[in-house]
Amino acid sequence: MRQYELTVIFPLEDDQHKAGREQLLADLTANGVEIEKTDEVGDRDLAYEINKRKRGKYVLFTIKADPEKIATLDRIFKLNANIVKYLFVRVEE
Repeated sequence: MRQYELTVIFPLEDDQHKAGREQLLADLTANGVEIEKTDEVGDRDLAYEINKRKRGKYVLFTIKADPEKIATLDRIFKLNANIVKYLFVRVEE
């Protein structure tokens, strides 16, 4: 298993934020991902407008996962309407 940082931008609306976060956590655990740490970064301006949104709630996850699972999660997250944007970054050990 490799270590990754997953940065996720959720919508500012509380109902969409909670639904998106619950779905994301369910998807991670269903795919055997180990969540080591979660950091709420807070509300921030986006670098550019995405889906007519200028702000979002940023959350940073430190996870351990198999590389094959990252590709699967990428496909799943694209279908989640409650995620504005996400990014997986492999952490060098």
